[in-house]
Amino acid sequence: MANQRKCGVLLPVSSLPSKYGIGCFSKSAYEFVDALKEAGQSYWQILPLGPTGYGDSPYQSFSTFAGNPYFISLEDLIEEGVLTQDECDSVDFGNKADSVDYAKIYNGRFGLLRKAYERSNISQNPEFCRFQEEQAYWLKDYALFMAVKGRFGGSPWSEWAEDIRLRWQNALDYYRRELYFDIEFQEYMQFKFRQQWHKLKAYANERGIRIIGDIPIYVAMDSADTWASPWLFKLDEKNRPTQVAGCPPDGFSATGQLWGNPLYNWDVHMESGFDWWVKRIAHCFAMYDVVRIDHFRGFDEYYAIPYGDKTAENGWWEKGPGLELFWAVSQRLGHKDIIAEDLGFMTDSVKWMVGESGYPNMKVIEFAFDQRDTGNASDYLPHNYPRNCVVYTGTHDNETLVGWFKDIKAAERKMVRDYLHNYHTPDNEIYKDLITLVMSSVADLCIIPMQDYLGLDNRARMNQPSTLGKNWKWRLKEGQFPKKLRREMADMAVRYGRY
Repeated sequence: MANQRKCGVLLPVSSLPSKYGIGCFSKSAYEFVDALKEAGQSYWQILPLGPTGYGDSPYQSFSTFAGNPYFISLEDLIEEGVLTQDECDSVDFGNKADSVDYAKIYNGRFGLLRKAYERSNISQNPEFCRFQEEQAYWLKDYALFMAVKGRFGGSPWSEWAEDIRLRWQNALDYYRRELYFDIEFQEYMQFKFRQQWHKLKAYANERGIRIIGDIPIYVAMDSADTWASPWLFKLDEKNRPTQVAGCPPDGFSATGQLWGNPLYNWDVHMESGFDWWVKRIAHCFAMYDVVRIDHFRGFDEYYAIPYGDKTAENGWWEKGPGLELFWAVSQRLGHKDIIAEDLGFMTDSVKWMVGESGYPNMKVIEFAFDQRDTGNASDYLPHNYPRNCVVYTGTHDNETLVGWFKDIKAAERKMVRDYLHNYHTPDNEIYKDLITLVMSSVADLCIIPMQDYLGLDNRARMNQPSTLGKNWKWRLKEGQFPKKLRREMADMAVRYGRY
C-alpha cells in the first residue's frame, strides 16, 4: 500500500442487506460501494469468501481457492432467465432482516442454483470452458470433492470409503464418471461466483474503493485442499492428522483455543519453493487488492496440539518457515500489498519478522485498555504507533466498541477516559471519541467495523471465538447506513487527511 493516509470500513459480504436471506453480490452490494464513496472511504475490508461448512465460519472453508455459492446473486440469475422471480420468492430464507438463518439458506439456495445450472446450457459457454481450463489447478479437485461429499451425505472426507478417501485412481475415475453432472454443477457455481465477484470488484475499483481480502493461515481438515494434497500437511499414512492447530491458554481463554486445522508439513513446502503457497497468494490477488493474512505469527512459530486432545493446554511451539516463504512469494509475484495480522502476545522474533517483511501490522484500540491482554497493551496506544500499520477499533473477533466499553472493568473505563481526557461523554456515546482517536492517529490506514460506526452493542457482534451457534449472523438492514452518517464519515476522513 502506498504511504498515504486512508480509511475504510469492515463489513463481510454476508452482512450486506439483501432480499434472499444473506448478503451477496446483488444490487445492495453496489449500493454499499456507492455509500462508501459518498462517506469518503477508500477501502472495503471483507472476511474470507470461501464456501463454509459446519459452524458457518469463513475461517473453516471447504476450499482456500473456491468461492461461497451463498454469495451468488439470485437477482442476476433471474435477469439471465435461468430462474424466475416466483421461484426465488417461494423459498423460505428466514424473516430476520438483521440476521442470517444458515439452515434455511442451506436448505433453500442450492435447489435454486441447481435449477439455474440445469437451464443454463453452461457446457456450451466458451467463457465457462476457458474458466475450467484456467482454474483447473484447484477447480477439478474441489468440484469432485464437493460432489463426492454430497454422495456421502455431507460427511467429512475422513469418513468416506477408503478408496476415495485415499484417492485411489480407480475410485477417482469411477466418481468422475458417476457424478459428472454434480461435478459440473459445482464448477458452474464457481463460475457464476467469480463472474459476479469480479464485476462487483471492478465497480468498486472504478469508484476508488480498494478491496481488502482476508485469508486464514490454515485450511480446514475437511477441505478439498487437505484431501487432494495430503503430503502438504502433518498427516499419517491413513491421511489422519498427527497434530492440529490452535493457540495456548491466555487471558481470554483458560484452556486456549483448539482450532483443529491440520498443520503444514513445512519441509515439503520448502522443497517445492513454496509452490502451493505462491499459487494461493496469487489466487488471492486475482480476487482482492490487498490481503490480510490471519495469524501471521504462525509463520515464525506455530502452536501444535496432539490430535484427539479436547483442549489446547498440552500443545507446544514449533518453528515455522519464517520470511523464506515471503521471499519466495516476492520473488515469484513481485511486491504485493499484504497486511500482517500480528495480534496477541508477540515474541521478539515475530516482531523482527514483521518488521523485516515491511508489511503493515495491526493495531486494535480495544487492546490498549483491556487488562486481559497478554502483556503488550502499550503497543496498541496511539502515541506508540508507527505510520506503517493498520489501526482498527476492533476486528470481527472482538466485541463492538459499545459492548466492549460496557463490559470492561471500571478501572479500564477510567483508563480510556484519562487517555481521551474526556469525563463528560455518556458511556454509550464514547465509541465516537474512540473512532476519532484512531482516525486522528499516525497509522497510514484506519479500518472501522460498520457496527462501530453505527454505535451498536454486542447483539451485533460478528464472532465470539470458541463458541458455536450465534456467530457470523449479523446483517446490515436496508436504510441502516443513512446519508447523515455518510456525511459525518466523509467530514472525518477529510479532517484527518484520509480522503
